[in-house]
Amino acid sequence: MPSLPLFGRALLLLGLLVLIQPAPALVVLGPMQVVETAHPLVAVHTRLTDEVEEWKIQRTLQMVREMGATTIVEFFPWAYYQSADGYIAWEHQDMVVNHAHQQGLQVIARIGTSPDWARPPETELNYLDATAYDDFAAFTAAFAARYAGKVQAIIVGNEPNLSFEWGYRPTTAEEYVALLAVVYPAVKEANPDMLVLGGALAPTLEPEGSPWGLNDLVFLERMYEAGAAEYMDGLAAHTYGFRFPPDAEPAPDLLNFRRVELWREIMLRYGDDSPIYITETGWNDHPLMDVSHPCPDEKLYGLFHASYT
Repeated sequence: MPSLPLFGRALLLLGLLVLIQPAPALVVLGPMQVVETAHPLVAVHTRLTDEVEEWKIQRTLQMVREMGATTIVEFFPWAYYQSADGYIAWEHQDMVVNHAHQQGLQVIARIGTSPDWARPPETELNYLDATAYDDFAAFTAAFAARYAGKVQAIIVGNEPNLSFEWGYRPTTAEEYVALLAVVYPAVKEANPDMLVLGGALAPTLEPEGSPWGLNDLVFLERMYEAGAAEYMDGLAAHTYGFRFPPDAEPAPDLLNFRRVELWREIMLRYGDDSPIYITETGWNDHPLMDVSHPCPDEKLYGLFHASYT
């Protein structure tokens, strides 16, 4: 009998190796943990959305606890989980939420994107219009009910002042408030203790009429003019430092870490003293995004100093 060609033997060997691979180790939740920390307000944006291996999810959340962070911000895409017949695949969501809870972590869940059955053909994943608001609210309410006591807050969408986050369609603050007005009562009926957060707006200086978005200060003001305060328990914020050090003064024409203070002024002007939750922040260490310090040592000092003050 002629021998197998080299390529065939390699395929056979590969097949045998696959067959003799041990089964994946069983991952158990383990005992309930408590976060020990000197900084109870610190959160980590984990982004476990596309992580499929349970042991990696568990280990990631364990490391979050060990570093002393009390909270995670995690993305749960509606588009990933609900089919056209209404079936919701909870397995991955359960995995993330249950492991976070077992590590003693609080969870802020960002819910967004639209399944293909809930948006027009040939539209982007982020496309969401008023025809799907009720379906989005129903999914969000089901999520709130399922994870009562394990998830503490839900962010409705993401950076609604950017057209990309609406599937590149024009959007307005009034439309976003209309979405909040549908989601908020649905969530509260399902789980009265669940916090509903508006935002989180993207820091941008885009002017009126830009195809890319709208200045966050203008957008936030219009949200309040449209009645947003009635439909959110707080505001999620993205506060990036861009080219400026952490202590740079805020100004309407600058994008820096303290820009969020200008948001606060708008909130208070409309009588809203609810909390702001910083769910994204940081500095890009690429040379083109260098913080305006005279030398790298001073840049590093400024960033580390900010993290302890």
